[in-house]
Amino acid sequence: MPEYPNRQFLDFEKPIKELYEQIDQAKKLAEKNPKVDYSDNIQQLETHILDIRKDITTNLTPWQRVQLSRHPDRPYTLKYIEKMTSNFVELFGDRNVADDKAMIGGFAELDGETVMFIGQQKGTNTKQRQMRNFGMANPEGYRKALRLMKLAEKFDKPVVTLIDTPGAFPGMEAEERGQSEAIARNIYEMFRLKVPVICVIIGEGASGGALGIGVGDRVFMLENSWYTVISPENCSSILWRSWDYKETAAEQLKLTSDNMSEFGLVDGVIPEPLGGAHWDYNEAASILKSTLKKSLAELKKLSPEKRINQRIGKFEKMGFWNEVS
Repeated sequence: MPEYPNRQFLDFEKPIKELYEQIDQAKKLAEKNPKVDYSDNIQQLETHILDIRKDITTNLTPWQRVQLSRHPDRPYTLKYIEKMTSNFVELFGDRNVADDKAMIGGFAELDGETVMFIGQQKGTNTKQRQMRNFGMANPEGYRKALRLMKLAEKFDKPVVTLIDTPGAFPGMEAEERGQSEAIARNIYEMFRLKVPVICVIIGEGASGGALGIGVGDRVFMLENSWYTVISPENCSSILWRSWDYKETAAEQLKLTSDNMSEFGLVDGVIPEPLGGAHWDYNEAASILKSTLKKSLAELKKLSPEKRINQRIGKFEKMGFWNEVS
């Protein structure tokens, strides 16, 4: 977990940055004047930081939640796997074209239970972001994900998907290799998997890129994630021919976890540490792990046939419509 001053701050996190700077100044003064006790001042500043983090968490706009979901210090799929599990064995390749670095997966032990983890992975620096294609998978990424799901089904192991993508890669070469078919095939096959499937949006959940690994018995969202058909920037560029209205688009898209829960599109919202998951990786992973274990225990009590029927029925009921006679 990066500590200040290496931590990066969003615009609405600037008050926290200023307090950290005051703490640094107090520590420097304490080094110059060892006879003067600055510990009370430092403790007050640290308490004030917690209060501001709480205020930020409870008063976020939809656009600010989008920004938090993209925070450069936010934990990604591999970080959650590292913090929640042991003996992770990553598996590679779609057995057809290539290994897509934007989609990762493999078996890991979740408190002694073997689980197949699959998810999009973004990079933590410029070089890794390029290698991971900014979390935007190609068709071979979705085909790799499906191969791993089928492998888990073969050995009767549950599947957990961690979703964090601005969308499937939209390049011409991806379309030539069947991007839409790969995503559609995943959706079709995920409905029929005989093992428990849990999906969690941990950051960005955009369009078919999210749906390609987003069909499950339980679908959860982290508190500061978003889930919708299009990003606010692209929505703004289509409707207003400019990115300047992205905040308005974020509001109108109703993309936050609270909105998705209200609409019945997700089964629950998983809380994050004060100020967002980027403040405490261990706590964020612990909260998510607790939810996964509870849900897996519930799903394992059901027969495969019942799970599949409930899974299909849940998605059939989604949406609002009126029938005109």
